[in-house]
Amino acid sequence: MNFNPYHPYPSRRSPILAKNVVATSHPLAAQAGLSMLSLGGNAVDAALAAAITLTVVEPTGNGLGSDAFCILWDGKSIHGLNASGRAPMAWSPEYFKDYEKVPFHGWNSVTVPGAVSGWVSLLERFGKLPFEKLFEPAIEYAEHGFPVSPIIAKLWKHGAKQLAQQPGFADNFLPNGLAPEAGELYANPPLARSLRLIAETHGSAFYEGELAEKIESFAKKHNAGMRLSDLATHKADWCGTINQKFDDVVLHEIPPNGQGIAGLMALGILDHTEIRDLDVDDPKALHLQIEAMKLALSDTEAYVADIDFMDRITPEAMMDPAYLQERAKLINLEQATDFKVGEPKSIGTVYLSAADASGMMVSFIQSNYAGFGSGVVVPETGIHLQNRGAGFSLNAHSQNVVAPGKRPFHTIIPAFLTKNDQPLMSFGVMGGPMQAQGHLQMTLRTHLWDQDVQMAVDAPRWRVTGGLGIACETSFPEATLQALIDMGHDLTCEEPDNAFGFGGAQIVTRLENGTHAAGSDSRKDGQAVGF
Repeated sequence: MNFNPYHPYPSRRSPILAKNVVATSHPLAAQAGLSMLSLGGNAVDAALAAAITLTVVEPTGNGLGSDAFCILWDGKSIHGLNASGRAPMAWSPEYFKDYEKVPFHGWNSVTVPGAVSGWVSLLERFGKLPFEKLFEPAIEYAEHGFPVSPIIAKLWKHGAKQLAQQPGFADNFLPNGLAPEAGELYANPPLARSLRLIAETHGSAFYEGELAEKIESFAKKHNAGMRLSDLATHKADWCGTINQKFDDVVLHEIPPNGQGIAGLMALGILDHTEIRDLDVDDPKALHLQIEAMKLALSDTEAYVADIDFMDRITPEAMMDPAYLQERAKLINLEQATDFKVGEPKSIGTVYLSAADASGMMVSFIQSNYAGFGSGVVVPETGIHLQNRGAGFSLNAHSQNVVAPGKRPFHTIIPAFLTKNDQPLMSFGVMGGPMQAQGHLQMTLRTHLWDQDVQMAVDAPRWRVTGGLGIACETSFPEATLQALIDMGHDLTCEEPDNAFGFGGAQIVTRLENGTHAAGSDSRKDGQAVGF
């Protein structure tokens, strides 16, 4: 990896180099994770403390009502965890017969929250410190308050405009009827109490005890389908990873119901192009990546669902090397194309990364989906619930059609790179549909074009928006943007501070000497820290 201090992209940051590192989207969460490492904890303890703290200090992206996924290297092998929730058993196409699509906000967008189950599963299998210890920073900030950071304040105001009328939202998130300003102290004592209950009961209060009962009671009050039995039967699944090789590195993603397969497919398609012959910021290199991602996303949107329900078009069929080679042939190096869905043969988010001196590396993501999620906040608990149900289809012919006990299509995905069967890079790019696209861009920038982790994070990004449409950050050179327009791309320029639109990356890479380099995105409030 080339650590060039004079890289061409605007940045106020350099890579953090240390044996133990944590990179998150919020400084207080990063410090919470680092404190666990200083107490003798490992990278899993650090990741969990950071994740738990993020539910307090970054409620615009996650909370106790979120879902989560994790990829980790335990020092010997790689593991994948799916802690996303399932639809209430009351849900079916008939349940939504009066809707054209599953609602995006409100109780009828809420599936069972899985994040807490993910924390418990990770701690039980890989953690070192007591569960209660990991909650201490979060409880402190919830009970006594924390100063709201600038980007979170901006997102808070945006969420308030959309969600102020949702059940429980204003009482919990709008003190005195207003979203807090940057620098203003915000405390959430009910959330502190919920965090204590979860810590003391190792999560059982959330799925079977007092908190579960309050969730069910509030659901019944609003004629929603969530029941205590839905919460009690939930479990996180150790699911392994699916992967795609590109030269000497292997990109790992969580299997569907997530969109990570799109990044793998795009990388597999690019393997059959001339991208290796192009410079990192050559417009033709960007064009090839964009076209490969369009091909991958068209299939992902059409076929990805809960893996237990992908009985017609399977992940193996979507990633078949011969199929990806055929898809690559559709790319015109000189002209943008509006690709159609292929035919494989049947066979608001926070992200963090942590690594420790022992070699353990953790790639972890948890999310409400859209900002504050459903907007629903359970009274007296501080628990705001995600809106992942909006990821379901109501098309009876879709593999992703809503069904009782089924997981919806998910946008949040952690990523991991290995090389020669050893850990190389733990990373993620939060931001809805940007995530798989960000994984592709980070993989190529760091390991085809040898950019360091902070340089790759700082580089301008593009995003496929549908059809011939792409969005690009205004930090791209004007000549590059014009070249893409000349190739037929329908281009929209957006400011780099559109944190959701272009995501927020956190990256940790392992160096040959056993230390780590970490990068954190300036599009967020966060930081990388280490010792």
